Amino acid sequence: MIFLAETYKQLIIITHQYMNLLKNLQDIVTPSRISNDPAELYCYSSDASYITGTPDYVVMPCTTTEVSEIVKLAHMHRIPITARGAGTGLAGGAVPLRGGIVLDMSRMNKLLDIDIRNLQVLVEPGLIHADLNRSLEPYGFFFPPDPGSSEMCTLGGLIANRGSGMRSVKYGTVTDYVLDLEVVMPDGTIIQTGGKVMKSASGYDLTALMVGSEGTLGVITGTRLKIHPLPKARAAVLAHFNDLEAAGNAVSAIMGRGLVPSACELMDSTTIRAVNAYDPDLNIPDCEALLLIEVDGAPCSVESDAVNVADCCKELGAFNVRIAGSESEMKELWAARRLAGAAVTRLSPGKTRVYIGEDVAVPLSVIPEMLREIRAISKKHGLTIMTYGHAGDGNLHTGMAIDTLDEKQWEVIKQAADDIHRAALLLGGTVSGEHGIGSARGMYMTEEHGSALEVMVSIKKALDPYNIMNPQKVGLE
Repeated sequence: MIFLAETYKQLIIITHQYMNLLKNLQDIVTPSRISNDPAELYCYSSDASYITGTPDYVVMPCTTTEVSEIVKLAHMHRIPITARGAGTGLAGGAVPLRGGIVLDMSRMNKLLDIDIRNLQVLVEPGLIHADLNRSLEPYGFFFPPDPGSSEMCTLGGLIANRGSGMRSVKYGTVTDYVLDLEVVMPDGTIIQTGGKVMKSASGYDLTALMVGSEGTLGVITGTRLKIHPLPKARAAVLAHFNDLEAAGNAVSAIMGRGLVPSACELMDSTTIRAVNAYDPDLNIPDCEALLLIEVDGAPCSVESDAVNVADCCKELGAFNVRIAGSESEMKELWAARRLAGAAVTRLSPGKTRVYIGEDVAVPLSVIPEMLREIRAISKKHGLTIMTYGHAGDGNLHTGMAIDTLDEKQWEVIKQAADDIHRAALLLGGTVSGEHGIGSARGMYMTEEHGSALEVMVSIKKALDPYNIMNPQKVGLE
């Protein structure tokens, strides 16, 4: 009876604390932007991955000051806080594993300034990636990082996960475009990490530290980004191969000729079958693999570069090589590539795609070997695995689908994903090229980074001593 009385007393204390928390939150933002309704909390309990965790409160701030006050409150009461954009992450990065507060940043979505003279824009973190580029197009500029989720993902999420996408071969990743960040630190302090200048050698590079930190060191509330003039011309080369490894070899061969395409995408035979099943009008010829290579720049150089790329592919055994020069043709080709992520379920009716083991990256020289390893893993586990992705920077995505109600299939897919991750590490690669570590890949961080992980943990402890910022992520605990 004494034990039951003590337990009841603890429940009363916890309930009282959370009632006070709700009142304190309502002093910061309007009640309509706070929720602890179970149905709404459920909507924030997962991202696009298989990982789940339910928050206690969802709060929708509209200003940096509101974010700062909420974080101060969380810091005072040692409450976990997880920033969330559009929820398109694939590694459980925005999933509140320890409950607490989810900050829905989607209402902070303004494009604050387009500064063409200084080649930069000032944006809030909730702005959708594609909306930024639509706003820049009339000026003849664009923001080059090009994730497959462009129409959905927020710029804050893209930055927090150090994303990139299809055009990183020539233009680099999001890291190369962030000039300045406004960040609310774990104690609620607001800092600026950079400025309007294109380069700086002043002090530690806090901007680079925050890019890719996945919300574990602070909350991004604003960012200044570099922009780039739109290329005058573009052309796409489509090359089909009857040998998967020959397609992989063609990637490094193209680069070895001094050609730097803006994008170089690969789709294996399984992906081609899935995409054709998804949209039969595309009618992609059967082959072991295809490469979709885009070149851009001045019209005269684009034409010659496209011919050189096509010739290189033919020398490596490609057939049915063609150059698509018109905008409509290129849109069709890119539409086929963008379907890859969703198409795997067409090969496995009644099954669901699980994003696991889907984001490895390896050095260009070992792409053929990594492709061979994935094929062997597929055969070993009797599991259909499609491979596609940004071959131009060594970032390969895999797609697998299972009956998620079958525990045995979960075990198979998890073992296959583990084999894929470990194969990438053995080849000198990484377990995440652009999707982030989140809570899905933390177990590989020691193997990949060794003693450098201890430095990361030290930084985390120094900046967030109470471990309230997106805890249990990035293998930091």
